[in-house]
Amino acid sequence: DELVLEEVKKQEEKLMVFESETVYDIDTGKHFDINLGGARKITIKTGVDEKIHIVLSSESLAEIGSLFKVKLDEKRNKLDVELVNKKGVSRFEAQESVDITLLLPEKFTEHTEVSASVKELFIEDLRLSRLEYDGDAEKVFIRDTEGSLEFTAKTDYEIFISGNCTKLDINQFKAKAIVHIENADNYKFSNNGKKCNLIIRKNGETVEPEENENAKNTINVSGIFSELIVEVER
Repeated sequence: DELVLEEVKKQEEKLMVFESETVYDIDTGKHFDINLGGARKITIKTGVDEKIHIVLSSESLAEIGSLFKVKLDEKRNKLDVELVNKKGVSRFEAQESVDITLLLPEKFTEHTEVSASVKELFIEDLRLSRLEYDGDAEKVFIRDTEGSLEFTAKTDYEIFISGNCTKLDINQFKAKAIVHIENADNYKFSNNGKKCNLIIRKNGETVEPEENENAKNTINVSGIFSELIVEVER
């Protein structure tokens, strides 16, 4: 019992998470312009109430609430949100230890712009007209989204899609994006970029894009001198 209890105690200590949450009431449709800076993981999803929630969490930064400040600036139908690094936490430390969850109110969210630098970006259960993400992300996981998603960067992306993704636009400059999808029949593919390449691969082999007239979802490459590779499971 002593050995087991000691092991459980160590696991509980290891799993301890320090959190800081900022909540702001929204009473009308807003254009959100959100700058989150650097982080290890960012999750963006639709919340259940009429508020915007910004939740910071970390297993190592016990004073995370005093290390960062969420600055809000509301102007008519626009809300600017900026995560301010108050105590000079390095970008490396933030990308190793800070997780951010952003909950957007479904009723009042139309167009949202998010800028950040993150290792992992999760977009899940999201319902809005348009989300623009400007910045780098080593890996992006998209699950069950309704609306238009646009990614803009000069760095590479690797994107994994599960469930529904209504519209995905990859806008890059001299960079590459690999998008993993489950079924090509659900998507229309297009290339609207300048000197960009669109490559579809099934079972490790390159195939010609098919005209899926009945497909409700779209994946598009834009930008300049960029390349989009779509890896299809089936």
